[in-house]
Amino acid sequence: MGWVYWVRLYDTKFQAGCLVKRMENDWWIYGCDCPREIEVFRSRKGRYGVRYLP
Repeated sequence: MGWVYWVRLYDTKFQAGCLVKRMENDWWIYGCDCPREIEVFRSRKGRYGVRYLP
């Protein structure tokens, strides 16, 4: 299975990083397995997004 991209893009890397930290710590609340890898990426237009490997 390939990368799963979060729906939203953010203006700053800090905002995307906050989402990454939340994803790493909150998966157990929703009863899901923690993704193997989560990372912040930069789009071609200069905004930041989050993607993960389930």
